[in-house]
Amino acid sequence: MSIRKEKHLALAALDYAGKSTKELKRLSRETLEAGVHGLCFSPYEEGQKPGDQLSEKQIRRRMKLIRPYTQWIRSFSCTEGNELIPQIAREYGIKTLVGAWLGNDPEINERELAGLIALCHEGLVDIAAVGNEVMYRGDLREDELLEAIYRVKEQVSGVPVGYVDAYYEFSERPRITEACDVILANCYPFWEGCDLDYSLLYMKDMYHRALRAANGKKVIISETGWPSQGTNLEGAFPSLDNFLKYFMNTQKWAAEDDIEVFYFSSFDESWKTGAEGDVGAYWGLWDKDEKLKF
Repeated sequence: MSIRKEKHLALAALDYAGKSTKELKRLSRETLEAGVHGLCFSPYEEGQKPGDQLSEKQIRRRMKLIRPYTQWIRSFSCTEGNELIPQIAREYGIKTLVGAWLGNDPEINERELAGLIALCHEGLVDIAAVGNEVMYRGDLREDELLEAIYRVKEQVSGVPVGYVDAYYEFSERPRITEACDVILANCYPFWEGCDLDYSLLYMKDMYHRALRAANGKKVIISETGWPSQGTNLEGAFPSLDNFLKYFMNTQKWAAEDDIEVFYFSSFDESWKTGAEGDVGAYWGLWDKDEKLKF
């Protein structure tokens, strides 16, 4: 979640006027079957939340569901069973963007960083992400995050190391941008209250802001998505139709402009309502019961 307090003028977007929900579902299914670059992997079953131990069985079951459609998966933690995600992905021929979840607990941070480094040494990590929206949340000082990034870079060779945050953080925090091998930018028109009709070119603007800050480094969109139901945020309205349109718009742009995108998310996860309100539970391409929404 990356709610931007300052708003930038949104631009126009693609048009699916006149298309019924049934038609949008069919087109979305065709888009998914054509394949996507990456999906954010949602491991938590109904009734689970971060802090609960994940089983190999549930990770393997969900990985099998998404395997036909994606080249990459992104994971968010290296503890509590999350460390099994890159191992199972590798078995299934899926590349991995593996994240260490950093927060305000030094002991947990230490376990996460050690876990990420170990997975890199095992050859299970294609891109390493040291932290997710830590600056946005204010969980660490910038110097503390930089120390963690450089620690991983010093102990890992041959694996690009980056940091995930809202796109605007990379222009506002040049020391972090400089520390990263790759820029991992979260781009959410929804969280900035953008109307669906303007959302695609708004996301393009977000991407290009990160690209300018990157000074020639690769920029990957590490998260973007649209909820399929819930309460609106200003001009951004969750609905199944808007969810389908945003998914197709994103994938069409990514293919045409060769943009690497990790779509958020694979499965609905009810625990996310605590931080994000009712929309938090409805970002997945599959619902909480692992049924594809289209």
